[in-house]
Amino acid sequence: MNSPSTISPSAPETGQDNLNEKARLVLKAATSVFLAHGFSAATTDMIQREAGVSKSTVYAHYANKEALFVAVIKTECATFARTVQNIRFQSGGLRKTLTALGRAYLEILLSPTGLALYRVAIAEAPKFPQLAQTFYLAGPRVIAAILTEQLAHAEQAGEIDTTTVGVETMASLFSNLVRGEAQLQYLTHPDPSPSAAQIDHWVEVAVTTFLCAFGRTPDPSFKG
Repeated sequence: MNSPSTISPSAPETGQDNLNEKARLVLKAATSVFLAHGFSAATTDMIQREAGVSKSTVYAHYANKEALFVAVIKTECATFARTVQNIRFQSGGLRKTLTALGRAYLEILLSPTGLALYRVAIAEAPKFPQLAQTFYLAGPRVIAAILTEQLAHAEQAGEIDTTTVGVETMASLFSNLVRGEAQLQYLTHPDPSPSAAQIDHWVEVAVTTFLCAFGRTPDPSFKG
């Protein structure tokens, strides 16, 4: 049996707790501007106008545009991560736990903010790799750590088989199964948000596939 993961998810940091009202206004405006226009095309003048504050107020709280974008990334990713982090493994309920995790994760990925943030981070990666790296560490990496922690509990409960791969690899495989075609489809098509039934279907396929590969007990939901 592989040892539990060495990744330890910490509480997501938003940086908002100590912000005053004007700083929150600036951050909210920056989020709107960056997600609508991207990092390169956005300007502090645009953010200032959106926030309804002076330029000096913007710079009093954030040293430059890069600092503002980092704050937006960390704040949005922390909000997303808390949704997933609140779901805890319960012994004997692996399918239920994975379904809840998968649904929460996919709803994040396919939300307007989730899609916009992902598009911006990827688009800016060639010119601003450090910003894309910030997104990866604050978003996907934190989610992977949360999934790894829950799968480690399932391993300890004897509900998954880790003889072939460890829980970290399993977490990566599960997240990729959940994202699958759904994320690519909605990243590249300006369609309306998917229905709850469609999300449930994608998640059910991902969970069933995962349990068929790694579950220690036969999955009664498998119809193959």
